Amino acid sequence: MAHILDGYDGACKNVHGHSYKLAVTVIGEPISDPKNPKLGMVMDFGQLKTIVNKQVIDQFDHVLLVNSKSAILKQKDNGALGNIIAVNFQPTCEKLLEHIAKLIQQELPKEVKLHHIKLHETANSFAEWFASDNQ
Repeated sequence: MAHILDGYDGACKNVHGHSYKLAVTVIGEPISDPKNPKLGMVMDFGQLKTIVNKQVIDQFDHVLLVNSKSAILKQKDNGALGNIIAVNFQPTCEKLLEHIAKLIQQELPKEVKLHHIKLHETANSFAEWFASDNQ
């Protein structure tokens, strides 16, 4: 995904991309019903992967994320910048995490809660979101 930080006073004011890496941690009680094929699991990793793919990867892979107030949106129709998604926030790693948390939370089974997520922009630049800080 690429993004641009309008009004920023550094290099990120220009369109640039990252190979993001997302880690998602959920919390809940492991299934205790011995007849349930998911016995011992809080949630099947395959189900969590499906949710993350649908809500995050499929939406943001190979797009340019911009603030909905960005002047760059005037160039959206010419196609030169590819697939542009406008969001109602500055698309920093921190604000993107808040957005991703909401997207994932709306799809989780009711007995499973999002505990925290970590998003790496680069190998050593990341932000984390914790449910306990966002209640």
